[in-house]
Amino acid sequence: MSISTPGGPERRPTVVSTGKKPAAGRPAAGAKPGAGKSATPRQTSGGKGKGPKKPIAPVKVSQGRAWGPIALWVAVGVLAVGIIGYGGWAVFEGSKPWEKRAAEIDGIVDYRAKDEKLVQGGQHQAGTVKYDINPPVAGPHNGAWQNCMGDVYDAPIASEHAVHSLEHGAVWITYRPDLPADQVAKLRNRVQGVEKTMLSPFEGLDKPISLQAWGYQLKVDNADDSRIDEFIKTLRVNASVEGPTALCNQGITATGTTPRDAGNMQQG
Repeated sequence: MSISTPGGPERRPTVVSTGKKPAAGRPAAGAKPGAGKSATPRQTSGGKGKGPKKPIAPVKVSQGRAWGPIALWVAVGVLAVGIIGYGGWAVFEGSKPWEKRAAEIDGIVDYRAKDEKLVQGGQHQAGTVKYDINPPVAGPHNGAWQNCMGDVYDAPIASEHAVHSLEHGAVWITYRPDLPADQVAKLRNRVQGVEKTMLSPFEGLDKPISLQAWGYQLKVDNADDSRIDEFIKTLRVNASVEGPTALCNQGITATGTTPRDAGNMQQG
C-alpha cells in the first residue's frame, strides 16, 4: 500500500521483519485459509479409533423357480404312476379266469356255450369227417393229430388231423390262399417256432383270416388285428381238453386235405 502526500513523492510503508517464523499450525500472515493442506480427502482405514463403520446394504439376489428340474421330476412321477398303474392292470387281467378273458375278445364265437356235445373230447373216427363249421373248431376227428410245434404249412391240411391238434391245446390259424404275401408273413412270424400253434391256407373262408382253438373261433380282416395276439395268448394250451402235457410233436407233417391212417402213432 502506498501513501501519497499532496505535492510530495509517493512513500511506501516500511515492513519490519521480526525474524520469527509463524507458529506451527498457524497460517503465515497473508496466507489464504486452507493453504498448505492436501486437496485429497483423508481416507480412514476403518480401524479402531477411526470412527463408526458405515453399514453395508445387503445385496438382494433374485431367485426364480428352477422349472427345468421341476418339469423333469413331474415327468418322472407321471411315468412311474403309469408303469405302476399298468402293472396293476396287468396283474388284475392276468388273475381273471382264461374263459372270462376269452369272452372279452371282441368278435369271438364260443361254441362251447352253443353245443356242449360238439366239444366233448376223444371222438376219434377214421376217414373223412363232414363238418358243419369251417374251419372246424371241435367234433369227431382222426386219431392222428397234425404236428403243431409252430409248424407253417404252405398248402391246406386235413381238418380231421387239425381238429385233433386243437383238442391238444393248439391254436390253428388259417387264411385265404390269395391273402397278400406281406399279410401271410405277419401270420408266419406269430406262429413259427411257437409250440402248440400252426398255420395253413384254407379254401372257402368267408373272411381273410380265421383262428381256431378247441371250441372257439375268431375271424378277422387283416394280420395287423391285435385280437390275433390276444386269441393266441388266451387260448393256446388253455383250451385243451387233455391238459397242458398233451403232445404237439410226433404228428402228421404232410399236407393235403385227405386224412391219413396214423398206423402205429400214439393216439390221444
